[in-house]
Amino acid sequence: MNSRFSRFFELAGVFAICGVSGAHAAQFTDVNTTASTISFTYNQMGSKVYGTFDTFKGVLDFDTADPAGAHAELTIDLKSIRVDDSDARAELPKPAWFDTATYPTASFESTRVKDHGNDRYLITGNLTLRGLTREVDVPVLLKAQDGVGIFVGELVLKRDDFKIGDGEWADSVVSNEINIQFRMVAPQR
Repeated sequence: MNSRFSRFFELAGVFAICGVSGAHAAQFTDVNTTASTISFTYNQMGSKVYGTFDTFKGVLDFDTADPAGAHAELTIDLKSIRVDDSDARAELPKPAWFDTATYPTASFESTRVKDHGNDRYLITGNLTLRGLTREVDVPVLLKAQDGVGIFVGELVLKRDDFKIGDGEWADSVVSNEINIQFRMVAPQR
């Protein structure tokens, strides 16, 4: 059961990663998924549960000289969720959770980027999960090093916004808030 929630959070994490901005007059276009990570945490019965998504792809077009013109997309394979709990691994693909037979992927597409200064950006976009689309704001810090941009961010999602864990899981056993963390790596163009 804990694993199920963890998988959902990982997916959300993956979506948030797509909305990363840039820094000091540099352009970033390709997301290196091998070097990038999407993880999530949530609480279940007073214990913190951790998970990740192993398979995702991202498209990034970010010029730090024009952050308002940036665009990011992220697609996450929901079947690639990883959690330690065997019950959660068995339950997460089912209809009450991710329903991966009907909705095998989750996606994020940016709609606007605001420059908050000091290499900090707010990326707003549409997150689609289980056929439901919600607008989300993703705060991102860009760390540029040796010709590589590292976009680091965190997003809190509410699972009831996407009807994840409906039915018997809609109680307080699993927290409604899922904390998604991401680290997207993109080479400088």
